[in-house]
Amino acid sequence: MNLMTQTGDGRGGGPDVLPPDHTQAILEVTKEVGAVLKGSGCPFALVGSVAAYAYGIPVRLQHDTDFALRAEDSETVVRLLRGRGIQIVDPPEDWLVKARSGGEQIDLIFSLAGRAVTKELLDRAWILPVDSVHLPVIDPTDLMIGRLAALSEHHCDYGVLLPVARGLRERVDWDRVREETRDRPMAVAFLYLLRLLGVLPDPGEGPAAERPAREEADGRD
Repeated sequence: MNLMTQTGDGRGGGPDVLPPDHTQAILEVTKEVGAVLKGSGCPFALVGSVAAYAYGIPVRLQHDTDFALRAEDSETVVRLLRGRGIQIVDPPEDWLVKARSGGEQIDLIFSLAGRAVTKELLDRAWILPVDSVHLPVIDPTDLMIGRLAALSEHHCDYGVLLPVARGLRERVDWDRVREETRDRPMAVAFLYLLRLLGVLPDPGEGPAAERPAREEADGRD
């Protein structure tokens, strides 16, 4: 489906009519921006709810689509998006650029929970199909760290995070999550909740902890 209109000079404008389904509308904008970013040569990765969606997590896409990129690439990306007829909105924050296409919001993020987006973080991204288009998606461990680090006394919705943690649990390095969020009380409390719910084993339990004992028993045999 071709969602692009043509402007008077023949350049592609923004989407004309997006699908009435909001989730599909966000996915169409995600693919549009993703194509621009892939063509730019600048490293990037999907983050936020659309990233969770790409991993098969049953989340509702209702607010925006989020892309992580390095701050030094922002001018190049903004210029290319403007060339596609996408509206750029300058927010008061200095850690992201906001854009709009077909009424849907796009966030270009340079800092995740106070931590600068780096090439190393983007290099860890997984290439996954997003509604039939392959895009880099933030690594599951980095996704969980970012979501947990963003929790605060004023924004602490565990109900949204729980299905993400359940869906990603086999793909996340939980030791790294614990290490990188140990100074954030809301994150520590959420990890404790996951243990109480049986989503995660207690530290020192589970297959990794049992392996040495089994190996020792095998040695005695």
